[in-house]
Amino acid sequence: MKTLRQAKVGETVRVVKLYGEGAVKRRIMDMGITRGVTVFIRKLAPLGDPIEVTVRGYELSLRKADAEMIEVE
Repeated sequence: MKTLRQAKVGETVRVVKLYGEGAVKRRIMDMGITRGVTVFIRKLAPLGDPIEVTVRGYELSLRKADAEMIEVE
């Protein structure tokens, strides 16, 4: 199992599954990250938090804790 947090800069991955419960999972889905969508890893902050990604044509910053809940391939 590989999470979005483990993906490297410049890599394009596809979301397989979302973990988490209730409001946290809903917030991730509201940002456009749903099963089957492709995500491009743009940048990683100097200390590793946050991660900047491109999803559905727009740029998004995710915390490491949120990225850990997103399984990708």
